[in-house]
Amino acid sequence: MHFVFTPPGGAAAGLLDLPWGAPLAEWEDERLVEIRRRGLSRHVVRFVAEGGEVFALKELSDRLARREYRLLRELRGLGVPAVEVVGVAVDRDDLDAILVTRYLEHSTSYRMLFATRRAPAGRVLDALVELLVRLHLAGFLWGDCSLSNTLFRPDAGAYAAYLVDAETAELHPSLSEGQRRYDVELARERIAGELFDLSAAGTLPAGLDPVAVADDTVRRYTALWDELTREEVFHRSDQRYRIADRLRRINELGFDVDEVELVDAGGDRSVLRVRTRVHEPGHHRQVLFARTGLSAEENQARRLLNDIAGYRGYLERESGRPVPEVVAANEWLAEVYEPVVSAIPDDLRNRLDEVEIFHEVLEHRWFLSERGGRDIGTTAAAKDYFTHVLPDVPAADP
Repeated sequence: MHFVFTPPGGAAAGLLDLPWGAPLAEWEDERLVEIRRRGLSRHVVRFVAEGGEVFALKELSDRLARREYRLLRELRGLGVPAVEVVGVAVDRDDLDAILVTRYLEHSTSYRMLFATRRAPAGRVLDALVELLVRLHLAGFLWGDCSLSNTLFRPDAGAYAAYLVDAETAELHPSLSEGQRRYDVELARERIAGELFDLSAAGTLPAGLDPVAVADDTVRRYTALWDELTREEVFHRSDQRYRIADRLRRINELGFDVDEVELVDAGGDRSVLRVRTRVHEPGHHRQVLFARTGLSAEENQARRLLNDIAGYRGYLERESGRPVPEVVAANEWLAEVYEPVVSAIPDDLRNRLDEVEIFHEVLEHRWFLSERGGRDIGTTAAAKDYFTHVLPDVPAADP
């Protein structure tokens, strides 16, 4: 028998004296607990409380266990919402392997949500669709997308969805249109079947049509994917404003932009292409500092990186050739950021830190552009901000 725990030590180390030599269904141990909100599984799944934490143990073949262990670790590295894998026990003589994951606190299954009428179907679908889109952006083909393979956790009036089962999943550099369609159609079929099961059990809320709900899942996925990845055509005079507006919408949906590309569409029009990715916490702060030397909070850094991406697209459009990220960042620092910071009136410099002031200038530029229906420009926005907004900000404590 062979154990692998990641990382070693901690509460997981206390699991080593469990009866690993016996089938999981036959275990008898005082640390075994029942989880009422668990979902259904085609495998034997049991829960163990150890060191103040709860762990889920799933029995499955060695091949699938090793594969799922690897994929769940890779998903965690990509920042995609999924259960945290803790370890795997393999080579258990004639027994299947056991995969160990950390129980997702405050989570529940779709069956419990529908049975208790706690969540509108739309919120559950939105959470599942967002999870599937995040997986697809990361190049992850689920291959078994369903409500049963997902856990839901309350999140400020909505729900966050977490992948639970990755047995049939595949990780690629990117997914083709056919791979995405396959995953989405499979999700549609599984969701309809699961809701028909709830209907037969009498726990499906009145008025919900399983087929209509499944079809609505596809519609929601298509709308979100389109918002995150579609190309836009606009006039060159509006490009800075339109880029900022598009990136803002993407950020408001909880996603990040990895690359912006402007392509000449003839005449005075350009095509905007964005590549959306999922990033780990703190990613934007690290990238901004590496490219510019500026220290910022995560949301500030995200906003500044968006502006750098838009400026890079402008440089490429004007020069007619690709511009390296480091070159674009340095030119942005010299031509956009530093002139704004240098223009801050001396008597107002103590109102906010410089990065926050620049961030607010970008926000002000967006609002002025939205109101005027055209790109106002950073210089004009900064001048208006220093005159009408910053004086009303209370001075910082000495």
